Amino acid sequence: MQKPKGKAEKISRRRFLGGVGAAAASTIVPRHVLGGPGNTPPSEKLNIAGIGVGGRGAGNLAAVESEYIVALCDVDEARAAETFKKYPNAKRYRDFRIMLDKEKNIDAVIVATPDHVHAAASMMAIKMGKHVYCEKPLTHSIYEARMLTEAARKYKVATQMGNQGHSSEAIRLVCEWIWDGAIGPVREVHAWTDRPIWPQGMDRPEATSPPPATLDWNLWLGPAPYRPYVEKAYCPFVWRGWWDFGTGALGDMACHIMDAAFWALKLAHPATVRAVSTPVNSESAPLSSVIEYEFEARGNMPPCRLFWYDGGLKPTRPQELEQRRTLPANGLIFVGDKGKLYAPSGGSGVEGARLIPEAKMQEYKLPPKTIPRVENGHRQDWIEACKGGDAASSNFDYAGPLTEMVLLGNVAIRTARKLHWDGPNMRVTNVPEANEYLRREYRRGWTL
Repeated sequence: MQKPKGKAEKISRRRFLGGVGAAAASTIVPRHVLGGPGNTPPSEKLNIAGIGVGGRGAGNLAAVESEYIVALCDVDEARAAETFKKYPNAKRYRDFRIMLDKEKNIDAVIVATPDHVHAAASMMAIKMGKHVYCEKPLTHSIYEARMLTEAARKYKVATQMGNQGHSSEAIRLVCEWIWDGAIGPVREVHAWTDRPIWPQGMDRPEATSPPPATLDWNLWLGPAPYRPYVEKAYCPFVWRGWWDFGTGALGDMACHIMDAAFWALKLAHPATVRAVSTPVNSESAPLSSVIEYEFEARGNMPPCRLFWYDGGLKPTRPQELEQRRTLPANGLIFVGDKGKLYAPSGGSGVEGARLIPEAKMQEYKLPPKTIPRVENGHRQDWIEACKGGDAASSNFDYAGPLTEMVLLGNVAIRTARKLHWDGPNMRVTNVPEANEYLRREYRRGWTL
């Protein structure tokens, strides 16, 4: 497994010079002309395009405004209106395929579409040699995650998944404490979330309605099978609960909450996974579920089990947790042979992690900080990687395997069977029909 800082991905000066924004297209300004440190010459700025620029996409773009925002793509003009207004000089598109074909000066893209479009948009950009920041979960299927990981490596582009907690101080402290033996060998982890906060467990609606004039429904569907538009049933937010578009509560939150366990315990492919849930149908994720992943021994780390709870379900309250503290909406508990580590997650990492009871935390002698820190935030970490710095903290070599592990839980939910997993060969060995959930067929006109 790759550490958060890896081999530098170098970008050539020719690439920079070919990617200068329109405002600087006719001249390259030397650094000394700009008056000192803290100013980035136009020749060293990236040309960035956004794919899916309402909602989360708008926040991602705001975090990289030190660069040039040169193109914006969204299938919903109304939802993207504020972002379009904010960047009036950026070219506007509805179809990212047309945008990437026409805008030859794009250096990097930010993908913040619904889950089912992540892989198609990211893969097209990667194959064109463009750097990619993609929201979590990295992909809609396990197959897509594997393909993106391999493509990013092949085309040597800088990548980052949008699980911003991976660039935090908190997750690094958790790893260092676990590796220091603060709670001894870890054999069990419990992770939970209050999601879904959108509808799940429902059948497809029978009613249909015309899409608003501001929405290109066909493009919104992208590679997913065609279905008629239904007002308020699928977009802009509740797509998360539908199997054709989202990945349920697990896909939405586990890349945040289980991230620390995946890194600290050096997890990769589970040996088995099983799930119990409220009723499951072919259209949408269940209202709640509990998933158990089993991992074999890794180096000097013993076998362990990772449990996931959603829909308001939570693990048993640890006896070591003081009565004044309650289990929050999202959290993580490591159970070691010598103690427990409790992280009342805010939903994007392990902020507030402590050994419990608090007296044990106060007695613990903190180990040295050995993991490189990310100084400028998750998106800027990616920007630095695009410009030839170290690999970004959650680059696809890390984010791809994390996403594969997470999404395998949905396969267990949909089959209601304990699955034996051959990770390297990407197949379920004991339930052949489960393999149909590892990938999907794209609609005509869409490719990976």
